[in-house]
Amino acid sequence: MISIVIPVYRNEESIPSLLTALNHVADIVQSAYNMKTEVVFVVDGSPDNCYFLLETSLHQLSFSSKLLLHSRNFGSFSAIRTGLIAASGDYFVVLAADLQEPPELVLKFLEKLSTSSCDIVVGCRKNRDDPSITRFASNMFWWFYKKFIISDIPKKGVDVFGCNKIFRKYLTNFEEAHTSLVSLIFWLGFERTEVSYVRCARKHGKSAWTLKKKVQYLLDSIFSFTDFPIRMLTFFGLIGIVLSSLFAVFIILAKLIGNIVVPGYAATVLSIIFFGGINLLGIGIVGSYAWRTYENTKHRPLAIVMKSRTYTPDIQQEEDK
Repeated sequence: MISIVIPVYRNEESIPSLLTALNHVADIVQSAYNMKTEVVFVVDGSPDNCYFLLETSLHQLSFSSKLLLHSRNFGSFSAIRTGLIAASGDYFVVLAADLQEPPELVLKFLEKLSTSSCDIVVGCRKNRDDPSITRFASNMFWWFYKKFIISDIPKKGVDVFGCNKIFRKYLTNFEEAHTSLVSLIFWLGFERTEVSYVRCARKHGKSAWTLKKKVQYLLDSIFSFTDFPIRMLTFFGLIGIVLSSLFAVFIILAKLIGNIVVPGYAATVLSIIFFGGINLLGIGIVGSYAWRTYENTKHRPLAIVMKSRTYTPDIQQEEDK
C-alpha cells in the first residue's frame, strides 16, 4: 500500500479538485501496481472550512483515508510528521494540497521506490508557472539555501518527496523544535534520487507561505544546520578590528596635531565603536542558538492531534482525542 500525506491549511477552494485528482491517481495505482492507496489529511489548525469539507467527502471516495485535526497551527513540518506517523503504507509520498505540485507525481515517486534501490525520492522543479517576481524570489531563496546551508540540495529547491519505511522511521524519530524538514531529508543521507516536474500555477486561493514564514524557515534552517552565523560573526569581528585600527591611526594623528582637545575622547570613541557593535551582534547570534537549544530541552510535543478519523469507502470511524 502507498500512503499519501497531505498537510492542509487554507486550502478550502482546492479540496474538490484535489479529491478528484486523488481518486484518479488511486485508480491508476490499483490497475498498474495492484496496490491500494491510503491518503492521510492533516488539517493544521486551518481557520477555513477545510476540515468540514473533508469530513463530509472522504467516505464517498474510492480509497481509504485518515483525517487528523491539529489543535492549532503548528506548521507544515509538524503536519507532515503527524501524517507520516499515522500512515500505514509500505511507501509514503508527501504532497501539497494546493495542486501546484501535480498529483501525478505520486506515480513517478512510486515507480522509483518500487523498482529501484532508492530510499528517498525528491521532487525537483524544472520550472514554475508563477509571476516573474515570485520566480525570482524563490530562486534567490534556494540559491542562498544551497550556498550556505545544504550544498547538495537541488538548485530550485524541494517541496515534495516520497520515501520507504526505513527512511520514514528515521525522519519521524526527530523531535527537534524549530527545524527544517528539507534539511533533515538531506542530512539523513540514504540512497536518494530525483524526479523533475513543472510546478503549476496556483488556481485557488492565496498561498499561506508568506514572506515572514519564509524568513523564519530560513533562520530555522541556518541555526539548526550550519555555523554560518558564527563564521560571519568572526568575519565581522576581524573587519571591525581592521576598521577600528585604521580609525585609531586617524584619531592618534588628530590628537598629535592638536585637533582633539577633549581628554579621553579617543579611548571612549574607539571602545564604543568596536565593542558595542561586535557585542550586540554576538549576543544576538549566540542568543538565537541558545533559545533553540532551550526550546528542545522542554520536550513539548511538536503537534497535538485533537481529532482523528479513519475512512474506508462508505465506512467511517471516529476517535476524538
